[in-house]
Amino acid sequence: MSRKKEKPIILSELTKEEKMKYEIAEELGLLDKVMEQGWKSLSSKETGRIGGLINKKKKEQGIR
Repeated sequence: MSRKKEKPIILSELTKEEKMKYEIAEELGLLDKVMEQGWKSLSSKETGRIGGLINKKKKEQGIR
């Protein structure tokens, strides 16, 4: 199996939502796992937690 080349993450090139996703992953202690193994390495519970917190922050900011 061939593996895709991983590009380094450049925070200045991320959208607001992507930045928020990385910030929440960091808050939950999952950022190291994501950086080493990618988003696919997260369990559905971890992914759902991140998604729930993104929605909560969006509501607080009045974004939808």
